[in-house]
Amino acid sequence: IKGSTKQCLAAVNGDVRENEAFFYYSDYFKNKGISVPEVYAVSDDKTMYLLEDLGDTTLYDYLQQKKADNASFEDDTIAIYKRVIDCLLKIQFSGCDIDYSYSYPREAFDSQSIRWDLNYFKYNFLKLAYIPFDEQLLENDFDTLVLYLSGVESSTFLYRDFQSRNIMLSADNDLYFIDYQGGRRGPLHYDLASLLYDAKAEMPIEVREQLLSYYIDNLSQLLPVDAKQFEQEFYLFVLLRIMQAMGAYGYRGLYEGKEHFVKSIAHARSNMQWILKNKTLPVAVPHLDTVWRAIVDSEVLDQNVATFEQSHMLTVS
Repeated sequence: IKGSTKQCLAAVNGDVRENEAFFYYSDYFKNKGISVPEVYAVSDDKTMYLLEDLGDTTLYDYLQQKKADNASFEDDTIAIYKRVIDCLLKIQFSGCDIDYSYSYPREAFDSQSIRWDLNYFKYNFLKLAYIPFDEQLLENDFDTLVLYLSGVESSTFLYRDFQSRNIMLSADNDLYFIDYQGGRRGPLHYDLASLLYDAKAEMPIEVREQLLSYYIDNLSQLLPVDAKQFEQEFYLFVLLRIMQAMGAYGYRGLYEGKEHFVKSIAHARSNMQWILKNKTLPVAVPHLDTVWRAIVDSEVLDQNVATFEQSHMLTVS
């Protein structure tokens, strides 16, 4: 919306609880010196609001331009990601006095939240992609995964969707953060997994490893860290995040036919394959491991993706 002296964005959302979470976090983070959009006005029924226009360039857009210029993940881009990680730590540790009763849809990334992500993966990816699995054995491994992950320390703020499309870059390369209304109390690892294993960013493995070390080094200045344990837990959260993303790719891509979600499947599979080949997980989930390897190797999935890519019926998301 443009006026004579100013412009802003107008948002309309009928989910009042989600809006209230956004309003609360926006005010909270502003007061903590974190760069988020200012909310200018809210309608009486809280279904419409005006907020600061942060421009059109996300970190994802920046990466796409770098890719077009054959300059992906050079030193300047890595420097930006290190600044993003500095901001992430500030966000994660800013929440000592957050009122989590505003959190939406739950106050914490707990066992039920993890179960929702796993079921999203099962019903919207495995079934739609025709990946074979034994229902009971898969549920047994889900139980194991939920028990382990929900036991990881979770006293800091979890952004929930901390990835390149939710980070804005100004003309001066200042960083701003959006889409945090799903935030809640949760483990440190999840947001870092979302950032470094963002399938659409196509970050090289060596850069991921460098930035993981950078995060752990800076985290160790805030609290005692067992780097080996943190790394093992981290890769399990990466797999959880990949599964959650695959649920979205299955629903938005394989079911709704939206092109960029279909194309993202290949990147997610590649990330999953690298972890299975190179990392040791802290807990045994044998049937889920079989399912993961079936996803990586699935000829049926290859055929399904190829069919979608060749179809003229795909819609732009």
